[in-house]
Amino acid sequence: MTTALAALADPMRLHLIRELADAADWEHTCSSFDVPIGKAALSHHFAVLRAAGLLEQRDVGAKRANRLRREEFERRFPGLLTLALRDGQPC
Repeated sequence: MTTALAALADPMRLHLIRELADAADWEHTCSSFDVPIGKAALSHHFAVLRAAGLLEQRDVGAKRANRLRREEFERRFPGLLTLALRDGQPC
């Protein structure tokens, strides 16, 4: 639980998760995110999200595609992802 909360507490990781939530599975490759950080920092954020069970990645040719593990995460932590995706709306 601590790992999941720490992953969702970072504004950049929350931004990545929200983008994935609005996209179809495997639609976003790592380079398709429009974020103001370098590749190394982005790679670190993806690693944290994978470790928390929020993100799954697979290689597609020379690119790495991503999907939000919504159903799996929801089974482990019911309601947590829904709250995180609220985009600043009150609970």
